[in-house]
Parts: sequence; structure tokens; C-alpha cells
Amino acid sequence: MRFRTLDDMGDIGGKRVLVREDLNVPIMDGKISDDTRLRATVETLSELADRGAKVLVLAHFGRPKGIASGENSLMRIVPGLAAVLGREVAFISQGSPEAVLALPDGSIAVFENTRFNAGEEANDPLFARELAALGDLYVNDAFSAAHRAHASTEGVAHLLPAFAGRAMQAELEALQNALGSPDRPVAAVVGGAKVSSKLDVLKHLVARVDHLIIGGGMANTFLAARGVGVGKSLCEHDLAGTAEAILTAADTAGCTVHLPYDVVVATELKPHAATRIANVHEVAADEMILDIGPAAAEALADVLKTCRTLVWNGPLGAFETPPFDAATVMLARTAAALTREGSLVSVAGGGDTVAALNHAGVADDFSFVSTAGGAFLEWMEGRILPGVAALESNRINA
Repeated sequence: MRFRTLDDMGDIGGKRVLVREDLNVPIMDGKISDDTRLRATVETLSELADRGAKVLVLAHFGRPKGIASGENSLMRIVPGLAAVLGREVAFISQGSPEAVLALPDGSIAVFENTRFNAGEEANDPLFARELAALGDLYVNDAFSAAHRAHASTEGVAHLLPAFAGRAMQAELEALQNALGSPDRPVAAVVGGAKVSSKLDVLKHLVARVDHLIIGGGMANTFLAARGVGVGKSLCEHDLAGTAEAILTAADTAGCTVHLPYDVVVATELKPHAATRIANVHEVAADEMILDIGPAAAEALADVLKTCRTLVWNGPLGAFETPPFDAATVMLARTAAALTREGSLVSVAGGGDTVAALNHAGVADDFSFVSTAGGAFLEWMEGRILPGVAALESNRINA
């Protein structure tokens, strides 16, 4: 990857710097319920302000579809952002050169929701030019929005000198280390409910990793494709042919696919349900596979001990409902221990994955944990992310 960072900006005192951030945080009962995305902005925004720039934050909030509303106004987010930054943050309801010029050097201001303008999601060149006219430099610090070719994530990056913010830089460097040029052997854990939601991920990974560990409900589809009876388990029987094709592609690429050979089953999915451990060939017609069994989980831990790089997306079982969290917690803790001792580079991403690692108490021990959802998944699929491609093309053309 070739892109410029804040280290390449030079003297920015008095310069107007447009910074695309992700401020799309959840609000419950009028209060921000999770400020993770706000905290991710601190390093970039603080550094730019401390270097004397006029820092102008672009972001979206909700899905207003080009219609302004108080419910989706970024004014609601400004107090929370100011709190995590520990400094004053101004709010500009309508971007204008006059309002920007009136800001003192070293200040931070948030513009109103970019999605109030229909030109944002349409990546309208006119709206991109209007945004670019407000700044001298552009910084994209929102990897979680980099899979969208919008005016504030892609269009404006072609109109101003463009740079990656610190959060974006960390994300891109971690992803490069994980699948771009990783230390081998490489393992990938892919879990989740349905194969259909991660077909492209699986197809992409089998040609790039040495070990593919499949968990969650999607493992049942692969087991069924191999003629294993999975009872009442979640299973996409109509994708048996697709699953077989992925297994064949893995064989051709020299990728070892790991499916569970013992499983935790129950007749109902509820907390602390009556369970039993069964060989995959012994699942009763009225039972559901809800987690990987202890023997298979232990074997997977041994696989990780032979690897140098791990990419993780999705839980191994129904981790939200104990006791079906056991395999996910055990393997996550194994990966965390290997990371702490320096033998494994571990990169994880996706909403359920972050929740699972937090549940296991090891999110801080992984090399990198991405809070991006769609962008992380599209990166695992091998897709070009427009927001990232714009930074790279700007660098090459500079």
C-alpha cells in the first residue's frame, strides 16, 4: 500500500484540514451508549489541532437520505466528542468559507451531517468540490466508511492533497501485515450464521491462508455437504454444492480446512440449556449444533500454535448464549496468549467478533481489532475499498 500519513504533511499551521471521521455512534435515551468511534478520533484530531491547523470534521450520522432532521444532526454528537478530546469543539451547521476563516488556528469544528446533502451518497462531483473548497488538505481517518464511494470519503480525496489519519494508518498497516505480506503460516477463523453471507470471504481466503477454521452455523453447511446429519441445526442445505466447491478450491491451493469433529448440541437455544458433547456423526434429529466441542477446540488451539499470523471474523458458536461460548472464549484466549508472547500477529474485525473478544476479555491483547463492519468484511473478500484507493492514487499522482 502506498499512501501519505500525517508525517508527510509538513507545516500545517493555519491550514484548513478536512478530516473524514466516523462519528456514527449509537444513542440510547438521548445519550451516547458507546463512544468507541469517538475515542478512535482522538489521536488524529488532537495532533492536527496541536500542530496549529483549523481542523474541520466531516462525518455522517444515521441514514437521513438527503433530508435534514434534528434526530440525525451531528450537533448531538459534539458534546461527547469534546468530552473524549478534552477540548472545545465548535459546530458549523452549514459549511461556508467565512465560518471556517473565523475559526482560530488549533481549533476543531464539526460540520453538519454530510448525508443531509443528497450529493454525499451519490458522490456528486459538485458536492465534492463544495467540500474541497472549505479546506487546504484532506485526511481520511474513517476506515469503517472506506468501502463507500461517497463525496466525503472518495470524491474530495481527488481534489486536495490527501493523507491517512492515525486510525486509518493503523488499520491499513494491520491489514497489510495480516494478508498483504504476512508471516506464514497464516490461519483464518471465519464464523457466523450463514455461508451465504461470507461466500466471497471464504473463496478469497482459501487461496491466501494455510489454515481456514470454519465455525458457527456456517460449519453445519459444510458438514452437511460432506453427508453429515446436522439435525435441527441452522444449515443452508441448498449451498452444499458451493461448500464442496470451496473445499475443492482449498485442496487445490494447499489450504487445510478445519471443521469440527466433536460438537456441543442441545434441543433448544437458551442460556444454560441441557447439553451434550457428540461426535458430528452422532447428532440426533431433534438436536442443534450450537458450539464446537472441546476436543476440536483444543486441536484448533494447537493449529494456532504453529502459525505466525491470524485473521479472525466471526464466532465459533452461539457465544451470546452460555454455555455455547466455550470454544470461542478458549480459542480467543489462546490467540491472545500467543500474541502476548510475540509468536502470533492477530488481527480481528467485525461487530460480532469484537463483542466475542470483549466477552472473552482479550480484545486488548490482540495485535489489532477493527471496529469496522462492512469495510472489514469487504477487505476480507479482496475488494477494492474506494476510500483507500483514493488515498493511494492521490499518493501516486502527487
